[in-house]
Amino acid sequence: MSVSPFGAGLRCKCPACGRGALFRGFLSVVPECAVCGQDLRAHEEGDGPAVFAILLLGAIVVGLALLAEVHFRPPLWLHAALWTPLTLGGAVALLRPLKATLIALQFRHRREDYDAAG
Repeated sequence: MSVSPFGAGLRCKCPACGRGALFRGFLSVVPECAVCGQDLRAHEEGDGPAVFAILLLGAIVVGLALLAEVHFRPPLWLHAALWTPLTLGGAVALLRPLKATLIALQFRHRREDYDAAG
């Protein structure tokens, strides 16, 4: 059975079977899948999830802030009150699925790293 890396990543599931939980806690990856037993210690996503979250959120928040400024001209305190929680909440919401997707893509394209770790 072939598991889509994007499907497994968005659901934060094991990249091998697509069923087991990938995380224990917020961003701690489990050492192995509880369902299929796949060793998951070989992941090396580094700063990738944070970079993608920053780029994606930056484009969305800056675009929305510019639209709000052009159409409504809100005071600066309202900009801060709107965009700060949106940015922080968006970053927290995006980190897990982005990290899981990068792990699943690495599993798909660098499978030998996972096989050697086990």
